[in-house]
Amino acid sequence: MTQDYKPRTKLVHGGTRRSQYNEVSEAIFMTQGFVYDTAEQAEARFEETGPDEFIYARYGNPTVAMFEDRIAQLEGAEAAFATASGMAAVNNALLSQVKAGDHVVASRALFGSCLFILEKVLVPFGVELTQVDGTDLEAWKAAIREETKLVFFETTSNPTLEVVDIKAVSEMAHAVGALVVCDNVFATPVYSRAIELGADVVVYSATKHIDGQGRALGGVVLGSEDFINGPFFNYSKHTGAAISPFNAWLMLKGLETIDLRVRAQTESSEKIAEAFHQHPKLSRMIYPGHRSHPQYDLVQRQTGKGGTVIAIDLAGGQEAAFRFLNAVNVGVISNNLGDAKSILTHPATTTHSSLTEEARQKLGITRGLVRISVGLEDAEDLVTDWLAALELA
Repeated sequence: MTQDYKPRTKLVHGGTRRSQYNEVSEAIFMTQGFVYDTAEQAEARFEETGPDEFIYARYGNPTVAMFEDRIAQLEGAEAAFATASGMAAVNNALLSQVKAGDHVVASRALFGSCLFILEKVLVPFGVELTQVDGTDLEAWKAAIREETKLVFFETTSNPTLEVVDIKAVSEMAHAVGALVVCDNVFATPVYSRAIELGADVVVYSATKHIDGQGRALGGVVLGSEDFINGPFFNYSKHTGAAISPFNAWLMLKGLETIDLRVRAQTESSEKIAEAFHQHPKLSRMIYPGHRSHPQYDLVQRQTGKGGTVIAIDLAGGQEAAFRFLNAVNVGVISNNLGDAKSILTHPATTTHSSLTEEARQKLGITRGLVRISVGLEDAEDLVTDWLAALELA
């Protein structure tokens, strides 16, 4: 599909491959392998695979290729590779690029599993790691050096919603030839300008907003043709992190409505953030799209919107946070985000419970912090219910 079409059109039609039956809804090719007419054809396929030729589902599949092509068109990337989960995407994006002796600079505020890959996988394998405050450009400048191979950050951190200046950090990294890899989940493909701003590799957990309905795991890595079809593909095809065709089909269906869903969720988030702002039961309210956020101006330049996730810090600590969570009627307590249902999470005892108390405090993950992924419920119902729950906290 031509790149001249608007995003919503690409999200419905981009990457479509129709079989000889001319189906309306994209076909699910539930097969682990493919057959060849002759031995010579098999030999040729293994020597060079064309865009509509496939060998094995671990390498590629027609349904998966449709998902990859569609999201690449939306993101403005040359190519994409879909993985079995968001963490598989992060793992492969990093491990396919570095070796013992390489230097990596990463933001300190990351999802617990991302920290695990950096600190418990890369470092024991001999990679030198420097972690910085992602919002401090001087810290990035001091940490990135001539031998730095790669920088990694969440464009908006989980769960404290700190925002990294993609353009500034990318310029510093590129000045020494380092690759820029960013986890862009909270920005979503709807508001993303990561590649335009300088990121080389963009990673999504498709489990979140792309599926958006709590049905399936998935991930995707986007970048240049040379990156995706070179070292990343070689690493990924041998280590087996490919997404299943059925899950890729679910992600295709999710992309058709992601723009509508995310914009509606963001609109509700803005109303809820305003209702929470300066509430007496809260020590702080964090929302990148609210004027009180310390990087509000950067958010306006970088994405234009604050996204679908809010964090609140209850003044009464964990006891108050639990009372609040248990009093909520509209929404569910879980640990996912980007869902049609509003999801409330207590990071200190769930998603970031593997960190030490000292590490959590350093990241601003207090015992009173609650991460709220705003769903598609009516914003007025959410505000009414959650303000009532706060009174009980």
